[in-house]
Amino acid sequence: MATVAGIEDKLKAAFQPIRLDIVDQSHRHAGHAGVRASVAGARAGGGTHFQVRIVAEAFAGKSRLARQRLVYAALAEEMAGDIHALALTALAPDEAES
Repeated sequence: MATVAGIEDKLKAAFQPIRLDIVDQSHRHAGHAGVRASVAGARAGGGTHFQVRIVAEAFAGKSRLARQRLVYAALAEEMAGDIHALALTALAPDEAES
C-alpha cells in the first residue's frame, strides 16, 4: 500500500513544494471495492485513498489538467498499483495566497 511518507518523498523531490498536505482517507472507504482489492496484497501501514494539497512554483501558468498530469506522473508507480483514489488540489504560490 502507498504511505503518506512515500507520497511525500516523491512529491517533494519532483516539485520542491512550498506547502504539501497529505491525508490518508482510506479508513473512510472501508468496504469499498478499491480498498478490498488493494488490501489483499498490500503492506501494513499504507492506504489506498489520499487527499493531497500541494503548492509549488512548478504549477504556475499551467492548467488544472496539466498540473494533475504532472502529479500523476510523479506518482506513476503508486497510481498504477496501490493508490485507488487521489483527491488533488495543485496550486501555484500566488493562488494559494488568495
